This record gives sequence, C-alpha cells and structure tokens, in this order.
Amino acid sequence: MARAAGARGRAGWCRRRGRCGRGTLLAFAAWTAGWVLAAALLLRAHPGVLSERCTDEKSRRILAALCQDYRGGALAGDLCEDLCVAGKLLFQRCLHYDRGKKVLQADWRGRPVVLKSKEEAFSSFPPLSLLEEEAGEGGQDMPEAELLLMVAGEVKSALGLELSNSSLGPWWPGRRGPRWRGQLASLWALLQQEEYVYFSLLQDLSPHVLPVLGSCGHFYAVEFLAAGSPHHRALFPLDRAPGAPGGGQAKAISDIALSFLDMVSHFDSDFSHRLHLCDIKPENFAIRSDFTVVAIDVDMAFFEPKMREILEQNCTGDEDCNFFDCFSRCDLRVNKCGAQRVNNNLQVICDKIFRHWFSAPLKSSAVSFQLQLQLQEAVQECADPGVPSGNTRRAAPSVFWKLRRLLQATLRELQEAEK
Repeated sequence: MARAAGARGRAGWCRRRGRCGRGTLLAFAAWTAGWVLAAALLLRAHPGVLSERCTDEKSRRILAALCQDYRGGALAGDLCEDLCVAGKLLFQRCLHYDRGKKVLQADWRGRPVVLKSKEEAFSSFPPLSLLEEEAGEGGQDMPEAELLLMVAGEVKSALGLELSNSSLGPWWPGRRGPRWRGQLASLWALLQQEEYVYFSLLQDLSPHVLPVLGSCGHFYAVEFLAAGSPHHRALFPLDRAPGAPGGGQAKAISDIALSFLDMVSHFDSDFSHRLHLCDIKPENFAIRSDFTVVAIDVDMAFFEPKMREILEQNCTGDEDCNFFDCFSRCDLRVNKCGAQRVNNNLQVICDKIFRHWFSAPLKSSAVSFQLQLQLQEAVQECADPGVPSGNTRRAAPSVFWKLRRLLQATLRELQEAEK
C-alpha cells in the first residue's frame, strides 16, 4: 500500500510541477504495466474472480421475472405451465453464475433437473427481426420459408455447419396458435445459446450428451447429474461403487475410462464432422449410474469447420495458437496459426483425466503389477506423445486401441478376483 501511495504521489508531483525526470516516468510506467499484467494473468488463470455471486434469492427473482414475461405473452415453452402455474417445476438452489450464464437446480415432478440460460433476462437476447416487422396479429402471416431460412442461419452461426431443412426439426416452434409469437421469440433466444443448440442436435445421436427436457423462454432444462470435481479423490463421486473395498473403485474407474474412450471415438467418427472439446476438466463431465460419461457443459465444443475458423488467427509464436485445450502451430513465414488442430480430444483426456487415475498403482491387489505398469506407460504415451520440438500432437490411434485393450484386461482380472 505504501509503495502504491508513493507512486501516486510521484505522479501527482510531476503533474503539479509540470516536469519530471525521464527515469521517474519510466519507473512509474513500468510499475503500472506490472500491475496490469498481474491482473490480466489473474483473470486468465481464474476467470471466475469477476463472476457474480450465486444466490438462491436472486435466482428466485430471475424465475419470477421469467414467469411474469410468460403471463404477459412475451415468451412461451413446454415447461412454462409447470414452472409458472401448476407448481410442478420447483426451484431448489442456485448452482453457479458464470459471466452472465445462470445454472439453477430444480425439481420437475419429482425428477432433479438443471435450468440453464446464457443470460439472466429474456430481454438480453436480441429479438427476432421478423417478429418486429410482422404486421399480422400474432405473427400468423409470417412466411414459413423466410422463418426457416433465419433458423438455419442461426444454427449455422452456432455450429458452423450447413444443415438441411429436414434436420431443423428440434428447433421448429411447432404448430401456430395463440402463443405463436411467444414461441418464436423464445426459440430465437434459445438459438442464440450454442450449448442449447448442441444438446438439441446431439441428444438423439449420442449417449454422451445431455438431452434437453424442455424449455421456458430463454431457460432450458437438462437432466441433473453430479459433476466431477478435482476435489474428489477419484475425480467423480464413487463412494458407492459396488464390490469389495479398493476393487469396487478400481472397477468403476476402469469402466469410466472405457466410457471416455467410447466418447472420444464417437465424437471423432460418428458425426458428419469431428467434434472438438476445448475445455476438458472433471467439472464439465458427469457419470450415470452405469458409469457412462456424459458431457454436461459443451460451451467450448466445436465441430471441425468452426474449429478451423477459431484456430486460424494471427500469431508470433506457437503459444498464440493455443485456444484453451485446442492447440495449433504458428507458421512464422506468414505469422498465421494453422487451421488444423495439432492435438486431439484423446491426448487431453489422457493428460487431464487418465493421469490422475493411472500415474500410480490402482487401489486393488487384484490387478497384476505388470498390467498396471503397462497401463501407466500407455497413459503416459497418450498424454505426452514426445515430439522432439516440444510441441503437442495428437495421440496416435494405436494408443487408443492399446488403452482399450489394457482397460478391458483390467476389468477381466477384477472380475476373476470376485469369483
């Protein structure tokens, strides 16, 4: 504090006297730059420091405003009646706020769900221009072809993909009726939330993505699953893993690891374009009771076309080409990052998830030492492919199959030990 006061005093003296030594000015500039850099590094390492405090009281006010808009006809959705009239969708607690995003836990007819929105207020989303221009009452005369074109454009903006009209079913507002205008306005707010668009598109295509259960205005509901956390000893809550002590947890971890591999294969091969995960951490995944891994936060997931667009930026070195967990390389001849990602989902999962589990022996004497050692070596090979230049690159397909084989062998040994 004394140091800061001294610097302010010297700067003020310079202004009052109209003169100041060059060394003093340089020292003051360096001091200011140092604090600015420190603040920038803090925000980059801990982006949540400026996040709004998550409170139940404010969350209730947000939902009350949502219901007020519903009663006024400004918005609609298949969950609005249960939330605002019937009392069958009940707020439970605030989970977190993150740079505008609101995530709340609720109970829907006895089922725990999560309500999500990128913004707090419905009015925060830019309105659909067609609704403002439409003179017909309730928007009944709005040309369907024009509306279809606008929906396709918004989906393309979110996903980076061109979809056929027949693929737009999840985002069509349904039959025209008394609440048609509110339905369209709500659809438009939802389409401006990339995560909602991803969940809606993939819910029938992958067991590793949360299905959208319904919506009201700009809030949409998904299944509640307990997220992973670095504070859990096994990253995910496995306290109730069946079986003998140690062996039950080792089996659960092996099952979860195999499900992660299945997810990697699915996202790499089973869609029209590869799906890249650029923020891989335990908090963004959950596990079902059968140990299936589910991506519960896909704000940083991108299909290949959009991934290439994001990576292809100006640069002066490789570090400028790192977009969270998705890396590219800098071409110094043109000072441009390559559009091709140089690592992959498997490499990051091995580095950030599998290392935690397999860098030390499993807590089970039922798995042979040789198999545990092979598994450790395979995870190390996957997480750090060992490029001489030090640059990260993709984990090889052969490593995927090696890990799969070793994890299946681990499960066999654990099952034999239970007999």
